[in-house]
Amino acid sequence: MLQKMLENQYGITVKEYVKLDAYDALRGNGWLYIISNPSGKEEADITELEKIAEHLRNYGDQNVPIFLPSKEGQLITTWEQNKYCVLANRQIEEQRNIKLGRKLAKFHERGRMVPFQIERSSRTGQWKSLWEKRLEQMEKVWNGILFQTPEDEFERMFIDSFPYYLGLTENAIQYLVDTELDDEALETDSGTVCHERFNNKTWGPHSHYMIKNPFDWVFDHRSRDLAEWTRERYFRNIQTYDVELRQFFSEYQSIAPLSSFSWRLLYSRLIFPLHYFDCIESYYITRSEQDKKVLEDRLRKILRQSSEYERFLAGFFQMSGAPINRMNLPQLEWLFQ
Repeated sequence: MLQKMLENQYGITVKEYVKLDAYDALRGNGWLYIISNPSGKEEADITELEKIAEHLRNYGDQNVPIFLPSKEGQLITTWEQNKYCVLANRQIEEQRNIKLGRKLAKFHERGRMVPFQIERSSRTGQWKSLWEKRLEQMEKVWNGILFQTPEDEFERMFIDSFPYYLGLTENAIQYLVDTELDDEALETDSGTVCHERFNNKTWGPHSHYMIKNPFDWVFDHRSRDLAEWTRERYFRNIQTYDVELRQFFSEYQSIAPLSSFSWRLLYSRLIFPLHYFDCIESYYITRSEQDKKVLEDRLRKILRQSSEYERFLAGFFQMSGAPINRMNLPQLEWLFQ
């Protein structure tokens, strides 16, 4: 059916279907065609992403795909009541053993040179208001169930744990505000192309391909990607993340050294318990009992590891090789008591 859509709407004939993790793709003529769902994005959002992608390709990034316009010249096409976007990438086999830290730094450096105003996908300077909004919504839910008998184990854990995570969130917001007041953003701190949640698998390898999918992008401060990569690695393996962490930051900084403003922004984002928010919010959104069970287990694990996470926060600057004294990077006093 996707072959038919590609032929009908784009005039492209290919035979071979490939499944790349989360993506459906078709392969042929030396190209890889990734069929994407615009997932709630409008034509204006897609047009902006397309301009960013073109900029990155012009600056030499071969793993950024091209947005294909349909025969009608549209970036979003409708076929059998479904909306699609098609991304095309030259078929380059991915080299093994890439240094992800270096690659990400180069990506950020290219992204910083975007020569036009980013409107639709920008998150720069918005963390404080976004965090406050999420906190407010969660506090509302918490207040609503506080004086009732918990419906289930998940709700009981949420009721008990929320005050702690409320405190942690306020710490993160305060740290962020202090950074913006006390520290000077350098030119290297200007916004760049980042990802919703960057981790080791964001770019693949999707069965041998490295794909930098524009649907993952937001325009933000580089520390967003560094923080989310760090968080994912930490939770992936609480025992051995430190070696990887040091190596990743050393690779990254061999291309783009971090300013004290960057380090502090990054740290505020690690203090913000995004993993906790994601888990609670997902639970109250999902209808699936199976997902609820998975999220209950995840929450139990997060709570069990909360003091371990405090130890991680206390040691983060040291582990990642940040110049704590030279840059006078403030740490959270209570973590060291």
